[in-house]
Amino acid sequence: MDDARATARRRIASVASHVRADARRDDDDDDDDGRRDAHTGRRASSSFSSSSRASARARASDEVREALASNAPVVALESTIVAHGMPYPENLRTALEVEATVRAAGAIPATCAVVDGVPRVGLTRDELEKIARMGSACVKASRRDLGVACGGGKTAATTVSATMVLARAAGVDVFVTGGIGGVHKGGENTMDVSADLMELGRTNVAVICAGVKSILDIGRTLEVLETHGVTVCAYGTDEFPAFFTRKSGHKAPARVDSALEAARVIESNARLNLENGCVFAVPIPSEHEALGATIEAAILRALRETVKKKIIGRDVTPYVLKRVAELTRGESLKANIALVKNNAKIGAEIAKELARLRREGS
Repeated sequence: MDDARATARRRIASVASHVRADARRDDDDDDDDGRRDAHTGRRASSSFSSSSRASARARASDEVREALASNAPVVALESTIVAHGMPYPENLRTALEVEATVRAAGAIPATCAVVDGVPRVGLTRDELEKIARMGSACVKASRRDLGVACGGGKTAATTVSATMVLARAAGVDVFVTGGIGGVHKGGENTMDVSADLMELGRTNVAVICAGVKSILDIGRTLEVLETHGVTVCAYGTDEFPAFFTRKSGHKAPARVDSALEAARVIESNARLNLENGCVFAVPIPSEHEALGATIEAAILRALRETVKKKIIGRDVTPYVLKRVAELTRGESLKANIALVKNNAKIGAEIAKELARLRREGS
């Protein structure tokens, strides 16, 4: 218990020091910090230092910063799904609905992106709409691309790895997404392995997802996560889910059955000063799994097309998802949205339990 109290005090003190420093900087700024977002009624953003060596000045929304300072639950959200995951205006509507789901479950949403060269944690409605309208014209940024996007003044949607970087810099411990990247089939020869897996091995953020897509090599993905010391738990099941389907044929390394159990795992990793992240793999709701066989057939067809068209690397997943949506006449997109919302609800519940544990331990 003493360790828990000490950990909580250090976290709160760290966030509070950022808040005080940011307030002093904001007083001196002549930029747009004073504008208020019509969506939330709060000032658009405030700054935080992402690290002592950071050259880009990142900004957390005031709502996010105040929540962190008071040890209230915050859930990070990625923006690649907005720009590259579905067409406008469905992408904007979905992004707003996912944020609303997080709020309804009692947490603060913090969608991450780079906007005009500034990394942000917590977007305004206008910033979300800008990214949604840009669609595929918006840069897709993983960890390696953040410096280029910021240095070039670009607007970029953040992948799982980049969102983890920004979330960790802001002090956000829980991040919700659809699914994580993994080892591509044949990856033992091509070395085509998602940067998400490397990030999970070095950035202490809990990622709530629906597992990995069946277009990937799930067995090898789990092996790579093990190699990098990543905590992997299935949520309410023994089998690691495969995004559109609840079963993958691969047993999960561990299992949790409630938000409280998941929060205890996250807090235990923090007390142990582990650098790695956690994966909590949540099965798609059973009522949306009925289309699983149809979606799997469409995925196999789309994968064959990528081989013929010589589509490789990071371009494979966006192509397959778009093609599968076409082949299933939008049904896969409905399932995708349903699982993301489900993840958002569970992620918010985990963030609430984690905040409660830390308040009780302070």
